[in-house]
Amino acid sequence: MDARFLGIAEISEAPSVAVVIDVMRAYTVAAWAFARGAEKIVLAESLDDALALKAFHPDWVALKDGPPAPGFDAVNSPGLLRSADLAGRTVVQKTTAGTVGALAVRDASLVLCAGFVVAEATARTLRSHGCDDVTFVVTGEDGRAEEDLACAQYIARRAAGTVTDAAGFLHRAGASRAATELTEGVREGAHPDDVALCLELDRFPFAMVATPEGGLMVLRPHDVPSAGGTAVI
Repeated sequence: MDARFLGIAEISEAPSVAVVIDVMRAYTVAAWAFARGAEKIVLAESLDDALALKAFHPDWVALKDGPPAPGFDAVNSPGLLRSADLAGRTVVQKTTAGTVGALAVRDASLVLCAGFVVAEATARTLRSHGCDDVTFVVTGEDGRAEEDLACAQYIARRAAGTVTDAAGFLHRAGASRAATELTEGVREGAHPDDVALCLELDRFPFAMVATPEGGLMVLRPHDVPSAGGTAVI
């Protein structure tokens, strides 16, 4: 498989297949939202757009990065979201990097959003689609976020069918700047368990596919059948 690892600003044209990585924390949060019963996640262009969607659909759940804010129901923290009842709900998500990355590749034929919690399901989806040319969008720190790059490289190896020890990739993510800032309380709107939850490899059995729907970019869970070649942990 031909894999490229690009920051958001490096995307000059729509790739054929894109995997958008945001480990800490957008796509860990998204996976938890689906695990808590959410039907779909609308990836908002801006905070104002998220609030407008919430105003038009009062039953939707709006979440953002940082501390709580008027008009938003939740913040971008897996530790804070994991006990929410989202059965049948639509979530509107706007984050600093993760949602921006997905919107940047919205014209790709296949857009997957991922973190470590859905790594193997994401790799299986790439394999099942026979994807030979994949662009991994490393959303954090202008494409230099170690946790996102480590996750992207791990998924790329698994998608190529390589039996891979995840320990080194998880260690890199756990030692990243984002992990340190979350652990030290630098980032607002966080829970003490956020880093650990972001590093739970294959916590969920589904991949997450984003597609344009009615002018919006919508993320939904995508179940893929189990296959051989289980990762070595």
